[in-house]
Amino acid sequence: MRSPRRRPRWALWIAGLGTVLAVVAGGAFVVEQRAVRAIPQTDLLGAAAPATHAGVSGPKNILLVGIDRRASAAPGEPTRSDSIILLHVTADHQHAYLVSLPRDSYVSIPAYGTYRGGKNKINAAFAYGSRGHTGQAALEHGFELLSLTVEKLTGITPDAGAVIDFQGFQQVVQKLGRVCMYVDEDTTSIHVGHTADGRPAVPYALNSDGTVNHKIKGVTANFYARGNHCLTPAQALDFVRQRDLLADHDADYGRQRHQQQFLKAVLSQVVASPAKLPTLLPAIGQAVTVDNGGISLEDWAFAMRKFKPEQVVTLKTNGGQFDSESVPRAGSVQILSPDSLRLLQAVRTDRVGAFAAAHPSWVAT
Repeated sequence: MRSPRRRPRWALWIAGLGTVLAVVAGGAFVVEQRAVRAIPQTDLLGAAAPATHAGVSGPKNILLVGIDRRASAAPGEPTRSDSIILLHVTADHQHAYLVSLPRDSYVSIPAYGTYRGGKNKINAAFAYGSRGHTGQAALEHGFELLSLTVEKLTGITPDAGAVIDFQGFQQVVQKLGRVCMYVDEDTTSIHVGHTADGRPAVPYALNSDGTVNHKIKGVTANFYARGNHCLTPAQALDFVRQRDLLADHDADYGRQRHQQQFLKAVLSQVVASPAKLPTLLPAIGQAVTVDNGGISLEDWAFAMRKFKPEQVVTLKTNGGQFDSESVPRAGSVQILSPDSLRLLQAVRTDRVGAFAAAHPSWVAT
């Protein structure tokens, strides 16, 4: 087991926004010491951590990983990452960019443990790393191999990281009572539905890879129409899991966007409900694990004092368009375009702003 590092107060903002630095924006939100104790802090990066002494100056890259660990999962069963996001903060610490990597991106995964290495979908890296481990060890080893994979793909060594467990976030929403958000496209659930007499039932039979095989007769699927909704905990978790039957057919791109929107909506309600904070913190601690990269809170706070959360810009790899290819033993994968690789190079060299200005259609609205 890797030795734990200091627990940062900004951990709660990792949980909500993925913008680890927003907490220090003008002192807008301060989490008490009990929040520090509530958020698990561990060495997620392992061998992928920067070799040099940690410091807060210069550009920063934080790796954010969303997972969906089902309660029915067997002990030691591999965990796959649903969302993989690089949060890039510019050298002047006044702008930030979220770059999502599609989970089906076809990449080279380094050898790790009993895994010999090879090419596969990027979300398989977390699975190969976590294989044979349980609990915290599964998160640590899965995240470490994913970090090494991202480093091999991009040349970026993450400065910090966080794992967000969407199953755990159901408990957060239960404490809030509901989560209110805008659903930006009609979404049909492949996981949750009901029979004519109102009994819960699964609406679609799925293939081994989780894709839809066929509709189950007599079962009506949950449906989330475009518009404003206040979702129950079960509905919220179901909504952010969907990628197959989205109206805009944007699959992983849609699911990643919906998960980001969901986290922002939860954060807004957490900030608006200070009286609920003592009961929310244990639930947040069940949903989030962070690695602060060894940088002290005081250094983060001083360096990021001018940062504003509304300055976060989300960029879509491949411009949000699919470039699919069928690969033996890997199935349908996404090929990152030359421009996507240039975007990742811009993250590494702190030139994302120039890339975004030259590719306005890649900016998610």
